[in-house]
Amino acid sequence: MELNWSTFLLEILNFLVLVWILKRFLYQPVLDVIARRRNAIEGQLAEAHRLQDEADSLKAQYEDRLADWERERHQAKDTLARQLDEERARQLAALQATLDQEREKSRIAEKRQHAEQRRAIEHQALQLGGAFSSRLLGQTCGPELETRLLNLLLDELNGLSGQQTAGLRQQWGEPPQTIEVRSAFTLDAEHRQRLEVALHKVSGLSVPVQFIHDETLLAGLHIVIGAWVLAANVRDELKGFAEFARAPR
Repeated sequence: MELNWSTFLLEILNFLVLVWILKRFLYQPVLDVIARRRNAIEGQLAEAHRLQDEADSLKAQYEDRLADWERERHQAKDTLARQLDEERARQLAALQATLDQEREKSRIAEKRQHAEQRRAIEHQALQLGGAFSSRLLGQTCGPELETRLLNLLLDELNGLSGQQTAGLRQQWGEPPQTIEVRSAFTLDAEHRQRLEVALHKVSGLSVPVQFIHDETLLAGLHIVIGAWVLAANVRDELKGFAEFARAPR
């Protein structure tokens, strides 16, 4: 068989043209499609990796948030428990203070009640004593008792110092016109004279002394020099005793 070079060359040329046509219109588009497909797949893989990274990040954030929320829950629980303990302690302290105040009020009220009962008993005892003394002295008072009271009064007046006398003279203000002496029994001339001398000496006055018989005194004297009153008698002593019994203590 004889080789035809022209045919051989044409065949080669046809083959080359076929290769170029295949590469130009078939192989290259297929490569482009494959490349685009590969790029798309790589893009999708990258997006998938990005989404996976985001998912991992969100998961980590969520886990961190869960941990934070758990810590916050424990802290809130501990805070609430501490506040409850503090409030319970405060309420107990307030209750204890209220109970202490009530006990103190009760103690004071009981003490006041006992004091009032004691004062009532003392008052009643003093009233009974005053009434008994009044009846007893009213039956036993006589000129002898009055004489003893007069002598005691004279001793007291004669025993006053100059300073005491000056202090007494400042108490009646305007000098009185008379000195009033009341007695339960009529004084004799000697006692009147002694009393006048003592009163003039103490008062520094030379005014007349007026003697008045007053049986309500029971025994003793009641002397008035201006605003100065000297009571040395049974009636005024019993009156003072009764006023002491009525006085609040």
